[in-house]
Amino acid sequence: MTYTEILANVRSYMGVDSNKWSTTKITVSVNKALDKIAGYAIGADKTFRWDDTNHSKLPIGTTNLVASQQRYSFLTDEQSNRILTLTGVSRITSAGTEVKLDPVDSVGYEAEINDYRLTTGTPLYYDKIGDNVIELLPKSDTSVTSGLKFYFQRSPSYFTTSDTTKEPGFSPELNEYIVLCAALEGAIALGLSNLAPIRDQHDVEAERMVQYFTRRNEDSQPFRLQGRVMDCR
Repeated sequence: MTYTEILANVRSYMGVDSNKWSTTKITVSVNKALDKIAGYAIGADKTFRWDDTNHSKLPIGTTNLVASQQRYSFLTDEQSNRILTLTGVSRITSAGTEVKLDPVDSVGYEAEINDYRLTTGTPLYYDKIGDNVIELLPKSDTSVTSGLKFYFQRSPSYFTTSDTTKEPGFSPELNEYIVLCAALEGAIALGLSNLAPIRDQHDVEAERMVQYFTRRNEDSQPFRLQGRVMDCR
């Protein structure tokens, strides 16, 4: 469904034209719906790395590894999309080899973690201490250009009022949910007489969205990887 079709379908559900409900207002509502889908996709399945296919770059970034720097923050990617959650961190050696860092949780293990905080050396672990803020354990004793590689999930690719042929960057099964979200918000704002049936249809599509993410990875089987761990749970 192109954005021109999304706009037409929203107004069709509402029974209004562009004079009564502008493209700007619909675009705000549509982008809110994209955020809802992204939030649900990320929270529904931790084994599936959801991403909006309209993004032209992969959800992978690098930053400089700085000697004696403990904390690093990851707020946006190279295209200024908001990073919603980190999914992994690696260090890159001076020879270009990628070495995965193990995540640890310092809660309840402050004494053990402090031993790492007070030293420098080769980073082995990282501790998430806030929204996309990490501490390296231990902090690096050398600086390496682009020496930290991070993996993440980010905000969707939003629509603008000038879009026409652009389509949502995920399954077409979710297009109707986007339309109904925008139509419902408009119907509430205008106090439309057909608010109730729009709400009912919205709820149907919301349930379909839940079912979509529930069944998406039916072919996946759980497995366990053996590797180096630090018992800081």
